[in-house]
Amino acid sequence: MKTDSIYGAYNEVLPQVMRTLTDKVIQFNWERVQSTGHPIYEHFNYRVKSEDSMREKCTRRGLPQTPESALLELKDSIGLRIITNFVDDIYKTAAFIRDLPNVTVITEKDYIKNVKPNGYRSYHMILQLEAPYEDIMGNNPGKWYAEVQLRTIAMDSWAALEHEMKYKKSIANSRMIESELKRVADELASCDVSMQTIRDLIREDEN
Repeated sequence: MKTDSIYGAYNEVLPQVMRTLTDKVIQFNWERVQSTGHPIYEHFNYRVKSEDSMREKCTRRGLPQTPESALLELKDSIGLRIITNFVDDIYKTAAFIRDLPNVTVITEKDYIKNVKPNGYRSYHMILQLEAPYEDIMGNNPGKWYAEVQLRTIAMDSWAALEHEMKYKKSIANSRMIESELKRVADELASCDVSMQTIRDLIREDEN
């Protein structure tokens, strides 16, 4: 099959591979609602990385724009972002993903407990998925990669603003804004802790 896609012949397979993971996360949330009355996440977004974004990343990393680079060297052709109301739900969801069959965690980075210097907080996972589709190495079932980011609503709002600043070519008072962003990140983190404590107190009699 000839194609101009950076994903080569696997362009149409990637969304199907993605579904093998996203369906499980959606089912997990449904089961949580049925058992506790509370969802595990507030928003759940997922995507196959766009052609332009993947090509740009290959260029930035000094990699050739090939399916091998997109599917093997880089590990985020499939991306999931799970947005929760509370910090505790991040760790519960990460534990669920970690225990899924046919899923191997390649790396985990906890930027909630180990905050980046600029104030960024999030929980990142790189996964290797085994799915019933032939991969670029000819394996079937194949091995595919996905990146998962887990954040609270507060963390996600902050990250969106920081991302906007990071990729804006020219901005006045950048150092002052960076300082303000760091201050706000710390305040939001404090609010997340307080909200978690209040929820735990409200639900104390449910345990």
